[in-house]
Amino acid sequence: MSSQTAPTDTAQTHRTETPTPETAPVETDAQPAEPLSLDLVFEVLKNERRRRVLKYLCETDETVSLSDLAEHIAAIENDKPETALSSQERKRVYVGLYQCHLPKMDDTDVIEFDGNRGTVALGDNAEQLYPFLDADDEQDQPWPKYYLGHTTLSLALFAAALVAVPSALSVVFGLSLVGFVLLGTVHHSIE
Repeated sequence: MSSQTAPTDTAQTHRTETPTPETAPVETDAQPAEPLSLDLVFEVLKNERRRRVLKYLCETDETVSLSDLAEHIAAIENDKPETALSSQERKRVYVGLYQCHLPKMDDTDVIEFDGNRGTVALGDNAEQLYPFLDADDEQDQPWPKYYLGHTTLSLALFAAALVAVPSALSVVFGLSLVGFVLLGTVHHSIE
Protein backbone atom coordinates (compact mmCIF):
# COMPACT_ATOMS: atom_id res chain seq x y z
CA MET A 1 0.00 0.00 0.00
CA SER A 2 2.82 2.43 0.82
CA SER A 3 4.54 1.62 -2.47
CA GLN A 4 1.43 2.90 -4.30
CA THR A 5 1.39 6.11 -2.32
CA ALA A 6 5.06 6.99 -2.79
CA PRO A 7 5.03 7.15 -6.61
CA THR A 8 1.92 9.32 -6.55
CA ASP A 9 3.57 11.76 -4.11
CA THR A 10 6.73 11.83 -6.20
CA ALA A 11 4.77 12.44 -9.36
CA GLN A 12 2.89 15.29 -7.75
CA THR A 13 6.09 16.84 -6.46
CA HIS A 14 7.66 16.51 -9.89
CA ARG A 15 4.70 18.21 -11.53
CA THR A 16 4.81 21.22 -9.21
CA GLU A 17 8.58 21.63 -9.51
CA THR A 18 8.56 21.77 -13.30
CA PRO A 19 5.58 23.82 -14.42
CA THR A 20 4.14 23.25 -17.84
CA PRO A 21 3.78 26.20 -20.22
CA GLU A 22 0.04 26.28 -19.49
CA THR A 23 0.51 26.79 -15.74
CA ALA A 24 3.72 28.83 -15.74
CA PRO A 25 2.10 32.31 -15.93
CA VAL A 26 -0.36 31.58 -13.11
CA GLU A 27 0.86 32.79 -9.72
CA THR A 28 -0.87 31.75 -6.52
CA ASP A 29 0.56 34.69 -4.53
CA ALA A 30 -1.23 37.24 -6.73
CA GLN A 31 -4.59 36.65 -5.03
CA PRO A 32 -5.97 39.70 -3.21
CA ALA A 33 -6.07 39.60 0.57
CA GLU A 34 -9.30 38.48 2.21
CA PRO A 35 -11.06 41.38 3.93
CA LEU A 36 -10.64 41.30 7.69
CA SER A 37 -13.74 41.29 9.85
CA LEU A 38 -14.26 44.35 12.05
CA ASP A 39 -13.73 42.13 15.07
CA LEU A 40 -10.24 41.21 13.85
CA VAL A 41 -9.44 44.81 12.91
CA PHE A 42 -10.43 46.05 16.35
CA GLU A 43 -8.67 43.14 18.05
CA VAL A 44 -5.42 44.12 16.38
CA LEU A 45 -5.85 47.86 16.91
CA LYS A 46 -7.15 47.81 20.48
CA ASN A 47 -3.61 47.75 21.83
CA GLU A 48 -1.56 50.92 21.53
CA ARG A 49 1.71 49.02 21.12
CA ARG A 50 0.33 47.22 18.06
CA ARG A 51 -0.83 50.55 16.59
CA ARG A 52 2.68 51.89 17.11
CA VAL A 53 4.11 48.86 15.30
CA LEU A 54 1.88 49.55 12.30
CA LYS A 55 2.69 53.26 12.25
CA TYR A 56 6.42 52.57 12.41
CA LEU A 57 6.24 50.00 9.61
CA CYS A 58 4.15 52.39 7.49
CA GLU A 59 6.72 55.16 7.97
CA THR A 60 9.73 52.97 7.17
CA ASP A 61 7.95 50.99 4.42
CA GLU A 62 10.57 48.21 4.54
CA THR A 63 11.52 45.15 6.55
CA VAL A 64 12.90 46.11 9.96
CA SER A 65 14.64 44.19 12.67
CA LEU A 66 12.72 43.33 15.80
CA SER A 67 15.46 45.01 17.87
CA ASP A 68 15.07 48.33 16.02
CA LEU A 69 11.30 48.14 16.30
CA ALA A 70 11.42 47.36 20.03
CA GLU A 71 13.91 50.18 20.61
CA HIS A 72 11.72 52.68 18.75
CA ILE A 73 8.59 51.71 20.68
CA ALA A 74 10.44 51.62 24.03
CA ALA A 75 11.66 55.17 23.39
CA ILE A 76 8.08 56.34 22.78
CA GLU A 77 6.68 54.52 25.81
CA ASN A 78 9.43 55.77 28.13
CA ASP A 79 9.45 59.26 26.63
CA LYS A 80 13.19 59.37 26.10
CA PRO A 81 15.62 59.09 23.19
CA GLU A 82 16.61 55.63 22.02
CA THR A 83 20.19 56.19 23.16
CA ALA A 84 19.04 56.85 26.75
CA LEU A 85 17.07 53.59 27.11
CA SER A 86 18.19 51.01 29.63
CA SER A 87 18.58 47.40 28.57
CA GLN A 88 15.64 46.51 30.83
CA GLU A 89 13.36 49.00 29.05
CA ARG A 90 14.35 47.59 25.65
CA LYS A 91 13.97 44.00 26.80
CA ARG A 92 10.50 44.56 28.28
CA VAL A 93 9.18 45.85 24.94
CA TYR A 94 11.12 43.27 22.90
CA VAL A 95 9.67 40.35 24.87
CA GLY A 96 6.13 41.73 24.71
CA LEU A 97 6.37 42.19 20.96
CA TYR A 98 8.00 38.79 20.36
CA GLN A 99 5.69 36.73 22.54
CA CYS A 100 2.34 38.46 22.16
CA HIS A 101 1.81 41.33 19.76
CA LEU A 102 3.73 40.33 16.63
CA PRO A 103 2.40 36.73 16.48
CA LYS A 104 -1.18 38.05 16.84
CA MET A 105 -0.61 40.54 14.03
CA ASP A 106 1.10 37.90 11.90
CA ASP A 107 -1.88 35.54 12.31
CA THR A 108 -4.12 38.13 10.63
CA ASP A 109 -1.53 38.87 7.87
CA VAL A 110 -1.32 42.48 8.97
CA ILE A 111 2.43 42.01 9.31
CA GLU A 112 4.95 39.39 8.29
CA PHE A 113 6.91 38.35 11.35
CA ASP A 114 9.84 35.97 11.09
CA GLY A 115 10.73 35.07 14.67
CA ASN A 116 13.79 33.05 13.66
CA ARG A 117 15.37 35.92 11.76
CA GLY A 118 13.91 38.64 13.95
CA THR A 119 12.41 40.62 11.07
CA VAL A 120 9.10 42.41 10.72
CA ALA A 121 7.42 43.84 7.60
CA LEU A 122 3.96 44.98 6.56
CA GLY A 123 1.65 42.15 5.52
CA ASP A 124 -1.01 41.82 2.86
CA ASN A 125 -3.84 42.99 5.15
CA ALA A 126 -2.05 46.06 6.54
CA GLU A 127 -3.77 48.49 4.17
CA GLN A 128 -7.17 47.52 5.58
CA LEU A 129 -6.14 49.08 8.91
CA TYR A 130 -4.84 52.40 7.54
CA PRO A 131 -8.18 54.27 7.78
CA PHE A 132 -8.37 53.38 11.46
CA LEU A 133 -4.80 54.53 12.07
CA ASP A 134 -5.61 57.85 10.41
CA ALA A 135 -8.63 58.22 12.68
CA ASP A 136 -6.30 57.87 15.66
CA ASP A 137 -4.19 60.76 14.33
CA GLU A 138 -7.27 62.96 14.01
CA GLN A 139 -7.63 62.99 17.79
CA ASP A 140 -4.65 65.34 17.93
CA GLN A 141 -6.39 67.94 15.77
CA PRO A 142 -7.02 71.37 17.32
CA TRP A 143 -10.52 71.82 15.89
CA PRO A 144 -12.46 70.83 19.02
CA LYS A 145 -10.51 73.50 20.90
CA TYR A 146 -11.43 76.10 18.29
CA TYR A 147 -15.13 75.24 18.52
CA LEU A 148 -14.99 75.26 22.31
CA GLY A 149 -13.23 78.63 22.28
CA HIS A 150 -15.81 80.15 19.96
CA THR A 151 -18.65 78.75 22.06
CA THR A 152 -17.12 80.18 25.23
CA LEU A 153 -16.63 83.57 23.61
CA SER A 154 -20.19 83.58 22.28
CA LEU A 155 -21.65 82.71 25.68
CA ALA A 156 -19.59 85.45 27.36
CA LEU A 157 -20.82 88.01 24.81
CA PHE A 158 -24.43 86.84 25.28
CA ALA A 159 -24.12 87.25 29.05
CA ALA A 160 -22.53 90.70 28.70
CA ALA A 161 -25.18 91.83 26.20
CA LEU A 162 -27.98 90.48 28.39
CA VAL A 163 -26.73 92.48 31.37
CA ALA A 164 -25.49 95.64 29.63
CA VAL A 165 -27.47 96.07 26.40
CA PRO A 166 -30.39 93.63 26.02
CA SER A 167 -31.32 95.14 22.65
CA ALA A 168 -27.95 93.94 21.23
CA LEU A 169 -28.74 90.24 21.81
CA SER A 170 -29.87 89.71 18.22
CA VAL A 171 -26.64 91.27 16.88
CA VAL A 172 -24.49 89.10 19.20
CA PHE A 173 -26.48 86.02 18.18
CA GLY A 174 -26.00 86.83 14.49
CA LEU A 175 -22.25 87.36 14.93
CA SER A 176 -22.00 84.08 16.83
CA LEU A 177 -23.76 82.23 14.01
CA VAL A 178 -21.52 83.83 11.38
CA GLY A 179 -18.50 82.80 13.46
CA PHE A 180 -19.66 79.18 13.58
CA VAL A 181 -20.34 79.15 9.85
CA LEU A 182 -16.86 80.56 9.09
CA LEU A 183 -15.19 78.14 11.50
CA GLY A 184 -17.03 75.19 9.99
CA THR A 185 -16.20 76.28 6.45
CA VAL A 186 -12.49 76.59 7.22
CA HIS A 187 -12.49 73.28 9.06
CA HIS A 188 -14.08 71.36 6.20
CA SER A 189 -12.07 73.09 3.47
CA ILE A 190 -8.80 72.02 5.14
CA GLU A 191 -9.87 68.38 5.37
